[in-house]
Amino acid sequence: MKVGGWSFAVLAAFFLIVAGIYFVVSGDEIGTTALVMTGGLAILVAFYVLYTDKRLDGLPEDRANAEIDEADPEYGFYSPHSWWPLPVGFAAMLIALGFIFAAWLVVLGVVFILIAIIGWLFEYYRGSFAR
Repeated sequence: MKVGGWSFAVLAAFFLIVAGIYFVVSGDEIGTTALVMTGGLAILVAFYVLYTDKRLDGLPEDRANAEIDEADPEYGFYSPHSWWPLPVGFAAMLIALGFIFAAWLVVLGVVFILIAIIGWLFEYYRGSFAR
């Protein structure tokens, strides 16, 4: 993780230097703002990755002498049969289309996305997959 964090730190420095050069050469405020914000986002990612690496005291994947048993065996639970991400995606698309065409589509999309998120959240508490 340390290499990834320092890579983002180098990228942040690069973007900020290029932003300064770009502003001096072109005088364009919009492009300069985009480059400065890109550098700022790279700083945020670098800080997070380096801070997390320091708190975890290094991951086994980063050490050359690590054993396979040291890695975390469980990376999370992913439901292989869930259909709920599909309605969430459609509702998000409806919200985006509402921002383009009509405000009532945003309201409808928010209602649908709330229903879909509640269904996704409680899918293991009802039906044949209840625990």
